[in-house]
Amino acid sequence: MNTAFPYLGQTLAMATAVIWALAVILFKKSGETVHPIALNLFKNSLAAVLFLPTLWLFGETLFRRVPPEEYLLLMASGALGIGISDTLFFMALNRLGAGLIAIVDCLYSPFVISLALVFLSERVTTPQILGTSMIIFGVLLAGVEKPKHGLTRRDLWLGILFGALALGGTAVGIVMIKRLLERSPLLWVTEIRLMASVVVLLMVLLLHPGQRTILRSLLVTRGWGYTLSGSFVGAYLSMVFWLGGMKYSQASIASALNQMSNIFVFVFAALLLKEPVNLQRATAIVLAVGGALPVTLG
Repeated sequence: MNTAFPYLGQTLAMATAVIWALAVILFKKSGETVHPIALNLFKNSLAAVLFLPTLWLFGETLFRRVPPEEYLLLMASGALGIGISDTLFFMALNRLGAGLIAIVDCLYSPFVISLALVFLSERVTTPQILGTSMIIFGVLLAGVEKPKHGLTRRDLWLGILFGALALGGTAVGIVMIKRLLERSPLLWVTEIRLMASVVVLLMVLLLHPGQRTILRSLLVTRGWGYTLSGSFVGAYLSMVFWLGGMKYSQASIASALNQMSNIFVFVFAALLLKEPVNLQRATAIVLAVGGALPVTLG
């Protein structure tokens, strides 16, 4: 604990939730003009560049003397968990809007718990099982909502599917490096994963038949401000605050406070994007976030 600022970790963790929520709003606005692949490529490239001086500032190095298998594992984790998954997340965000994506986003914790149970032999507690049930019910409740503002039933469920796949991929990307994370500097892990995500996105872009259209979407001046600010806030600033929260408070407390980002996204979507709020959505977010807390805390 930091004796000068006894609640520094908790403050940083809560700030992470607010910062990420603002980033989701910015990404939603950016997604109105920028293709998901282009947005994710820009976001990850900017973060990868910014983390290089951050590594130096904290006395860490990009090239560590570790077995090549560890680099390969981190690269696979970054390619899937950031490169592919974040693109799917943006695709879901474009279809669902920020308010609904906040509900779907609560699936992340159950995915991590389930994978940890299967691959890491970790125990699952009764509160976690009950919390997972609440989250799933909350997501299903959001899914049966009557579509509004031009959103079709097909797009609604397709958005939920993309969101679930995104969170599943993110969870796999984290669980597969769980043992490595425990003995490695977080900044170094983050940079290697970001660089790998940029490489896989460049490969996807190279093979995509609409690559010119995708790249041209970055040049739409109306979206520049949202794209740049969302990428800085969401990919870099939120990560720095997240690392600080984890460093200066217990992981369980920091994780629980981070989970509050879904509440902030839901509120910001209503206030800043004027997305509709009704009893069904409100009940779904309460169920989802209420279930996410016991799942996170165990």
